[in-house]
Amino acid sequence: MKRICIIGISGKLGQYMTEHALARGYEVVGVCRPESVDKLERFKGRITIIPGRTNDREVIARAVQGCDGVLTVLAPWGTENYASGTAQAVLDFADPGARLIFSCGWHISRDGKDRYSWKLKAFVAVFGKIARALRLVDLNDQVEATNRIFGSERLWTVVRGSDLEEGESEGLPVWSRHVGDPVLASNLTRRTDFALFMVHALTDDRLIREAPAIVGRNTASARAHPQAAQSVPA
Repeated sequence: MKRICIIGISGKLGQYMTEHALARGYEVVGVCRPESVDKLERFKGRITIIPGRTNDREVIARAVQGCDGVLTVLAPWGTENYASGTAQAVLDFADPGARLIFSCGWHISRDGKDRYSWKLKAFVAVFGKIARALRLVDLNDQVEATNRIFGSERLWTVVRGSDLEEGESEGLPVWSRHVGDPVLASNLTRRTDFALFMVHALTDDRLIREAPAIVGRNTASARAHPQAAQSVPA
């Protein structure tokens, strides 16, 4: 793993992934909207930035060329298939053999065996309808994006994040294959550790074609149910 691409690099998660990737000595290429380039000023001279919409197929094709891994923030913006367009472009244009790591929320389910709380189901139902009516966010398109990934033969990992908070790193999160497992009950992860897990997944072959749901390793539920956690080295 030498050269990686971060799609959606200007957001909080993208910037944390950049920090972790640079710390590992990776060459970093990033894609973000032209109006967001200034957010990356602190990385000037250390990364290559390709301005453009992350669902622009020509932009993605140029950005991922020659990359050993691609980290993609699946943002469900708008109602024009933004997330699914981004995912499809990455699947189509990333180099053969490249590790493809995608981020999304717990509401995504790979096999239908996840067990959701009524609060989460209500939030997704109500927020999803309102956000789509206002043409702001399309959660259904994020589902479509991940369905395309799950059906692909590429070397993918879909990292499903819990609620996020800021703070110093606690180390790599623990994970489980299904939301509803007791180890995930705390539903909280440091944003920098979400990013850390994404970067770690680039080189952990145990995560190939997995959709891990993660939670902070120092949360109460992770400490109470260590036997239920799929753990990675601290």
